[in-house]
Amino acid sequence: MHDTFGRRINYLRMSVTDKCNLRCTYCMPAHGVRRRRHEEIVRIERFIAVATAAREVGVTKIRLTGGEPLVRRGILELVQGIGALPGIEKLGMTTNGTLLAPVAESLRAAGMTHLNISIDSLDPRRYRTITRGGSLEDALNGVFAAVAAGFTEIKINKVVTGDPEDARDEQELRAFCEEYGFRLQRIAEYSLSEEKRDAIGVERPLPCEECNRIRMLSNGNLKPCLHSNTEIPIDWTDIKGSIRQAIMLKPERGAVCDNRSMVEIGG
Repeated sequence: MHDTFGRRINYLRMSVTDKCNLRCTYCMPAHGVRRRRHEEIVRIERFIAVATAAREVGVTKIRLTGGEPLVRRGILELVQGIGALPGIEKLGMTTNGTLLAPVAESLRAAGMTHLNISIDSLDPRRYRTITRGGSLEDALNGVFAAVAAGFTEIKINKVVTGDPEDARDEQELRAFCEEYGFRLQRIAEYSLSEEKRDAIGVERPLPCEECNRIRMLSNGNLKPCLHSNTEIPIDWTDIKGSIRQAIMLKPERGAVCDNRSMVEIGG
């Protein structure tokens, strides 16, 4: 399906939780986020229903995000449900990797095809500082467990913050990716509450004219644009109609989003 500006929208990002086991400085407040009641979070079977409807309007790629998607109870059931859908050519996940090692094989068997693993530094001290206490060893164990499980489409995400040590981190990560056959994806640090600007010299975010995605939040709202306050609560009696509405409300350019934090949306 195309939006009103002629862009083919074939990509759905699903934020399955806003919880995370890390507190990365560019994403999560140090104190975490408000604990949501169980009834505020969409059930796994409803995520699968949305994926099914999205496929019927032309979505071929789905990515599970968070927060950290691997803290979500029932995540393997969700991957299995989406992975069984004909027409979904790519099923990915963005994860910090620290919880990945025990489940990498199960994710692959369930139908996961692509992994983006966030590692901002190969220096354990720097990693611990950026993540406010995370273990680089756990993240790397997750990376190599994914390789052992048969994942061949692995990207390493690095947020470019302008820190003086960024250049060294990027150089070391680039060498790491070249050694093991991964792709390094650099993401410009940005604020949702500031006017959207095209990033230069990095892979993400994409220019608005190339954007092919909409988002689903863990509370059941559809978000046509990351940099917008517009949200459409899903009508559970007409999921397909809600998705079409979200696509048609997608703006030509992103502006400002000040009603959600990054961790609620999943980037």
